[in-house]
Formats: sequence, structure tokens, C-alpha cells
Amino acid sequence: MSRRRQKKRIYKTTILFILIDFLALICFFVMYGPWSYVRNLYVTTAMKTMHHQYFANVFFNDKVIEEIMNKNYFVELDEDVNTDNININTKEKTKYKDKYEKELLTRNNPDDLYKVINIEVGSTNGYLVAIYAPEKVRLISTKKFNIGGKGEKILTMCERYGGIVCINGGGFQDDGYGSDIPIGTVIQDGKITWGKEEADTYRDEIIGMTSEGKLKLMHNATANEALKEDIIDAMVFGPFLIVNGKPLNIVGDPWGKAPRIAIAQRQDGIIIFLVVDGENYINGASLQDMVDILLRYGAYNAANLDGGQSTSLVINKKLYNNPPPAAKKQGGRYVVTGWGLIP
Repeated sequence: MSRRRQKKRIYKTTILFILIDFLALICFFVMYGPWSYVRNLYVTTAMKTMHHQYFANVFFNDKVIEEIMNKNYFVELDEDVNTDNININTKEKTKYKDKYEKELLTRNNPDDLYKVINIEVGSTNGYLVAIYAPEKVRLISTKKFNIGGKGEKILTMCERYGGIVCINGGGFQDDGYGSDIPIGTVIQDGKITWGKEEADTYRDEIIGMTSEGKLKLMHNATANEALKEDIIDAMVFGPFLIVNGKPLNIVGDPWGKAPRIAIAQRQDGIIIFLVVDGENYINGASLQDMVDILLRYGAYNAANLDGGQSTSLVINKKLYNNPPPAAKKQGGRYVVTGWGLIP
């Protein structure tokens, strides 16, 4: 090798190491510098997902992580929804409480079943779907719950059910490639389709719809208790964001920012699907963002659904939102349950 080529190679190698050192210095300064918000955001977002918790340990030890988590938490809403407070009347009004109610209730045609309102959450796009026929909101699911499957995309699931608007729902056993096994109870058409053996013993946060089209949130309940409350469709997830008009008490930013999704209902019966784009560790919505938006549009009861890579909004057989790149590439992540407007 000539001296000239050797010098050139040494020069490139030196530049590469300088760049690596510079990036390492930036990371060190960001993580240990004066910006506590960045540290909190990084740790809380990483710790929310079991598969990504090791990211937090890259920069911080267990003691620091524990201190950060203790300053960022929420107090669960431990009461059930009182559906007697929901009086279904989704007609347009002559007077509106504020611009948000007017935006939600006015529609292009009197017979419209839904309306999409585009919103912004920081630098991220969000989509609020008002559904004017709450009795037509039903649980959708993959064809069969079985070990070794990988679930279905909401796009596929929604089309199979004949849905107009669909979102993803509950969690599932995640091996990185999808799964057909739900986490928690699943009820469809008044029957327990997952968790029959634990119908009287397994307790969790149940998100359900009654035969009247009312969103029923039950804290620490069993599947059979849900059936006794006239719930005909249900799955498990959380936390509950609003119960009987009371918002979740959030301290700090416990789950960071990420793509998020929620289902809610106003006192007049209108169901709300709220979907926010984003990428974990970068942007998206916090739990507080979701609560604030839902309250702004009059939500009386609301629950957080499975967000992150799973976040999917399908409208008229098309993926409407902009999921994280890995999920978008395949037209949405493979999941097990969702909620849909099924005419």
C-alpha cells in the first residue's frame, strides 16, 4: 500500500473515531446534563414496554431508574362507569357549549355515521373520530385465538367484519412477530371467547360495550361480572383515562410520549376514537395529552388502548393514520382485537 493511500485511510479512520466520540459526548451530555425532562422521557418510555426496558439501563443504574419512576406515575381510577349517566341523543344541536362541541356535532349530512377531526398534538398528527351510532360499535378480533398464530392487521380484520371505521384494541402475548393470544378476557356477542376457564377468577380492567351502546369500564372485574352488567363486547387494557367525568390523576410523565389510541364516550352517547401518530422515544402523545384532548371534546368516560407499533386507524378499507415505520411497512401491525363501527 502506498504511503498516500495509507495516510488517506488513517485520516478517514481518525475522522470516524472523532465522530463516534462526538456522538457519545452528545448522548452523555443529554442524559446527564441539565435537562431532566429528556431523562424522564427516555426512562419512562423505555420502562413502559417489557421488551425495551434494557434501553433504560444503557445509561442509568436501577437506583436512578427507580427515582425517576417514583416521580412519574398515575393513580388508577378504581370505580366503575355508571351507565345511567349516559343518555344517548347524538342529534345536532342548535346551541353548543364551545367550538369543540360544535366541531364534533356538526356534520355534512344528517345521516352521517361518523366524522373525522384532524388535530395536532405538539408536532404530531392526531385523528379524533366521532361516531354517532354508538350501538354499532362492536369488538372485532382475529379469526381464531390459538398458540402459534400471529394475529391480523386491523385493515384485514375491519374488512372481514364489514367495518367502516376501526381501531386496534387490547394487548397480546408479543414474541416480536405478533401473536393470536390475547392478554385478558375477550367477550364477543355476549359470549366469552377467551378466558372461559378464568371467567370467575381473573380480574382486570375491562373495557366493554353494552347492548344499548354504552361504554362500560369495570375496575378489577371478572368476565362473568361483566356479562351480568349487560356487556356484550369487551377486552382488557388500560389505564382508564376518565371515569364518570373524573380524569386520571397523572404526576409527571409516567409513560413518556408515543403513538397512542383511546376509546371514549360523551354523556350524549357519541363514541370517540382518538388516535395519535408518533414514534417511541421521539414524539407522540403522553397520557396527559390524551386526557386533555378527550376532555376538550366532552368525553365522560375513556380508556387507553394498546398504542405504540399497534396504533392503527382504518377508514373505508384504508389505513388512515401514519403508524411507526416498521408497522406502516406491512400495512399495520398484526394484533388480536379492535373496535369497529359495524353498520
